[in-house]
Amino acid sequence: MAPPSCETATVRVLCPKLLLSSGNQPGALQWLIGSPFFPPFTVVSTFRCIHQSPDLDQESADDLRKLLPKGFEVIGGLIVGDSDAEKSALEAVRATRRLRKSISEGGELDDEKIVGASVDAGTGAIHFFISKTEKLAKLEPVASVVYEEDKSGKYLWENGCLLHCELPIKLPFYFPASSPSESKKMFSEAVDAVITQFKEPNVVYIAETLKKASGDVPKPVVLRGKDFGFGADASNINRLPAAEDQVSDIISCSHLCLNSKPAALVNSAENADKIQISLMLNRSEKSPTSGAPVAEYFPAMEEARVIVVDLNLDVLTYAPKELPLMHAVSNLVIPALVDQLYSLKKIILPHLLMEHPQLRIYHFNPPGVLHPITTIYELNYGETEMKQVDVRKSLHMRLGLPLDRPLLRTANALDLSVNDDSRSNTKKRGSIQLKDVHIGIPSSGVSEDVASVIQGSYEYYHYLQDSFDDSVYHFLILPWDGVVLTDHCKLSSHGSDFNTIHQSLYLHIGKKQEIQQTLVEIGDKDPSFVGSREWIGAIELSFVLDKLLGVSCKIMNFRSGSELPEKCRELALHFETQGTPIMIGNLQDSMYFKSIRGGVLAYTLLGVDYDEGSGDCAFLILDPHYTGGEDHKKIVNGGWCGWKKAIDSKGKSFFLHNKFYNLLLPQRPNMV
Repeated sequence: MAPPSCETATVRVLCPKLLLSSGNQPGALQWLIGSPFFPPFTVVSTFRCIHQSPDLDQESADDLRKLLPKGFEVIGGLIVGDSDAEKSALEAVRATRRLRKSISEGGELDDEKIVGASVDAGTGAIHFFISKTEKLAKLEPVASVVYEEDKSGKYLWENGCLLHCELPIKLPFYFPASSPSESKKMFSEAVDAVITQFKEPNVVYIAETLKKASGDVPKPVVLRGKDFGFGADASNINRLPAAEDQVSDIISCSHLCLNSKPAALVNSAENADKIQISLMLNRSEKSPTSGAPVAEYFPAMEEARVIVVDLNLDVLTYAPKELPLMHAVSNLVIPALVDQLYSLKKIILPHLLMEHPQLRIYHFNPPGVLHPITTIYELNYGETEMKQVDVRKSLHMRLGLPLDRPLLRTANALDLSVNDDSRSNTKKRGSIQLKDVHIGIPSSGVSEDVASVIQGSYEYYHYLQDSFDDSVYHFLILPWDGVVLTDHCKLSSHGSDFNTIHQSLYLHIGKKQEIQQTLVEIGDKDPSFVGSREWIGAIELSFVLDKLLGVSCKIMNFRSGSELPEKCRELALHFETQGTPIMIGNLQDSMYFKSIRGGVLAYTLLGVDYDEGSGDCAFLILDPHYTGGEDHKKIVNGGWCGWKKAIDSKGKSFFLHNKFYNLLLPQRPNMV
């Protein structure tokens, strides 16, 4: 289908926020990100240019190449200008064309239509234009601009999927001992030789469904290098109906996507269909002639040194589900591997004859960004060391993320491990914990219905999860932006190691004695507490969070449950400014936690809904005492997660008037 003319063209904006915060400085430029698989002029996200006019040429194409997964591309620029909107937009267009050429390493892009936009620094009005070709200096205004934020996630992830490929490489290379300067040349040649192998006829790529859900799982698909059509424009390849999957060369990506998912899953990169790609070299392919194995010997003419470089490739690409799988691999996955290999080479070269940097690739899907981004971190530096902090701060600024919360720490990375017991990297021993179970629940019933809820994401841990006997030992883990909260901790001599990773900080408690010992060290408990089976409550938990994570907590005390509605406004402010879940505990923790079979139970507060006019309020409660399977519908219908009125329609109080309560409000660390 021919692209629309400028007179009829419509710019579609899917991203939640087009103009990034602090982006109203004159000369500030943002790159508009789209996809060759979407309708023309569809904007899915924006990245801030870290340079301002007139220094736009200093923008690093390598930074954008590393950050942006294949399947997405820069389609235009938005600049903060003056009243002459077209003149400003033309500057953005020219900068975009230069960047695209640099990203494609000199490729000819003259015929590509580019979106140029200008923001009036005074009024904030945004004007969009289209540049037909590089040769034409005149821009044409677009017919209309449509903002479709509400459809964005569904549009991307119902129609598309992610392809993930990990490739660990140990790359040896030799150079004359008398000529260390030759090492860079020899290393570069070794890297080029690896890239050549990606496209060899006897290379084999195995594609399989990444998440092995229950039910029928399609068999892996074997793709051979000799059948690939390298260099084709994937965006112009004919899409395939789902039924056309008889032979490997016309199997579409949808063949390996799951047909059904739980209705509660949010349309996001984390819940998207994922295809795992594995690369193998078939050196033993059948030959028409038989022969004995041959070993070749190449004697060194002089003393040589050998260096082995570890290159752990990890790429993530986006493809429409109807794209033939063969073309998704040859035109997305393989180019991504090549680009990443060159990026790693560029980082390692200055340290080639010294200690090599420990490089690790992470993929993130931060809030407000519809698609994943990829980063390369140097693990030689700890996450709190300034070099790593500066790297994350720069990424936050480029992506328009707030600078007061850690969103790009390693604990926030997308979990792309294969969920299959046969694989050694299975992270959890049993069921997969549900995430963000409050999303999609019925409204609170408060008249104004302006709710303040938890920010970020969390996993729901509950009693008898994985058939684990919580009467002896139990942890409810609630993670949020910056903190992993350990709630309802009954410490006993029976337990197991666990890791809970999410959002920002990484809390690893090898044994429950670490918590007990912490409370003893700060003088809160006697030495006999270590190894005991006593419960701990909200106050002790605040000590643990402060000691182990450096997270301070605010405590709110209530002499009666009837006082909680009076503090709804203050609780709403907590969720709006801190966004962390609140533990609801009791001042007499030992009596309180033992009353599981009757009386007061502990809960986690995820939000409040408060009508200032009428005083009506509701509390978003997550109850850990659920003992069933990971069934979102059953959890919501059973009231284990939902809005609770202080006094329900039958006149029953949710918070008991004759009980003491404390609320533990962790304060989010102000950091990146």
